[in-house]
Amino acid sequence: MYELATPLLLLALPLPLLVWWLFPPHRETSASIRLPFFDKVAKAAGVTPTEGSVMPRRAFWQTVIEALAWVLVVVALARPQFVEPPIEKVEPQRDILLALDLSQSMDTKDFKAPDGTVAARVDAVRDVVSNFVEKRPSDRIGLIVFGDAPYPLAPFTMDHALVRTMIDDLVPGMAGPRTAVGDALGLGIRMFERTTVPDKVLIILTDGNDTASKMPPLKAADIAKSKGVIVHAVGIGDPRATGEDKLDTTTLETIAAKTGGRYFFGGDSTQLATIYHELDRITPEDRKTMSWRPRIELFAWPLGASVILLTGWYVLSGLAGLMRRRRTVA
Repeated sequence: MYELATPLLLLALPLPLLVWWLFPPHRETSASIRLPFFDKVAKAAGVTPTEGSVMPRRAFWQTVIEALAWVLVVVALARPQFVEPPIEKVEPQRDILLALDLSQSMDTKDFKAPDGTVAARVDAVRDVVSNFVEKRPSDRIGLIVFGDAPYPLAPFTMDHALVRTMIDDLVPGMAGPRTAVGDALGLGIRMFERTTVPDKVLIILTDGNDTASKMPPLKAADIAKSKGVIVHAVGIGDPRATGEDKLDTTTLETIAAKTGGRYFFGGDSTQLATIYHELDRITPEDRKTMSWRPRIELFAWPLGASVILLTGWYVLSGLAGLMRRRRTVA
């Protein structure tokens, strides 16, 4: 589509006519022939001299070409543009960080599948979390794992295929045998400091209690609250176990409550899938669509045409005058 950026400048088209009307040609009286006996010559010729003025007449084609050149200059000043079809860009308004426990206890085979088979906890987590990522095409998703210490595996990205590949390659114990919930929250908070989206959601999954953190989990929850990070906690361990293998449901519930999140417990594959389905429901897609239309400036074309017209006319008229003078001399 073609349009003018400043169409009001077209009002300048009649400006030359206005100038011609308000400022007529300057008239000046001067003697064209100086003869001491001019009166006698005029009387002998029977002519009575009068005052007058001589104005050179403009050629018709000169007037046409100069008028056309003026129109082209005004059109160039109005900035003709070619407006291309709109281009849309979708920006996510929520970042989701997945923090997954990879302590050695995640290799425990006590998770029942819908078909009755028993699988390792990490296998159920891989399937459910990967499916959750697949359902969030409009959110940037990051991934960290933790054991003795937390490790970032993927920054916040829209490359969900990469995140799912990393989830599929998770191995229990790769981050150490123990559990550092507080440090995992601390790393997640630092990763959120580099984002500018309004919604920040951290989903932490663990099957034990904190045994390796330098930062207490509840203090990390207070910091997350002050930074506007919502933490949803998912527990999949055994609350009846003892020692390091016992699931600390109280701490996880407190972390979620402090940050405005929710706590969930998953005892088998079906419950875990239901939990992530609920997390998908309570964090609906939030995105902003930006649209703009590229514009190509075209003012150079009428401006160049105007210059070519005027240059061509004056060159041709100059050559024609030169040829006439040569014929006169000859």
